[in-house]
Amino acid sequence: MSNFTRRRRIIVALCASPSLVVPVLTRAQAPFEPREGTNYTVLAIPQPAEGRGEIVVLDFFWYGCPHCFALLPELETWRKRLASDVLDRHVPVDFGDPRREPHTRIFCALQSLDRVEEMHVKVFGAIHTQGLRLLDRDEIADFMAGNGIARDKWLAAYDSFAVAGLVERMRLTTRAYGVDGVPTIAVDGRFLTSPAMAQGQPNGGVLVVVDYLLERVRHERGRSNA
Repeated sequence: MSNFTRRRRIIVALCASPSLVVPVLTRAQAPFEPREGTNYTVLAIPQPAEGRGEIVVLDFFWYGCPHCFALLPELETWRKRLASDVLDRHVPVDFGDPRREPHTRIFCALQSLDRVEEMHVKVFGAIHTQGLRLLDRDEIADFMAGNGIARDKWLAAYDSFAVAGLVERMRLTTRAYGVDGVPTIAVDGRFLTSPAMAQGQPNGGVLVVVDYLLERVRHERGRSNA
């Protein structure tokens, strides 16, 4: 056997050896490591937590926002796998703009009627896929009636003092967190992140940041994923 043939067989054998297979991790495949100040910010004044010890996640949104609608499928899938130690809440945002207030009032009325789970995605779809604006009181009532909420019951909730109070509470929460754009997600009353801060990652990239922050809070509290 020639030296060339012998060397060739040795090289082939070495390349086939599992112990010598070294995966090549490209930059595109490298894990996404969230960074403070870039992918999330820390609130100067932490906000009081609600719930009974859960890690609270707040989803700040506006029904008319195309970016919120783009994030919605990822967000809804993510919610379905949330651990029991996480409390997730929607917070409608209108920045005190009277033209956007009907959308905030829609959410608050749905909350007062305990119909958020059923109707939240439908409202987004009506605006962004059906071409409805849902800014006129009667148009909103007709839409709700078409989705099984009696018109008179809806209008009673929509026009109520309780819902007006909820609208103001949502605005106070938005201001307290310093939210200046949507979608924005807050974690544990201390951290803020958004798709824009996920630095070119797909929409779901922001949820990688949220999961990272949840694990950070769990570590600080000395407990594992529930």
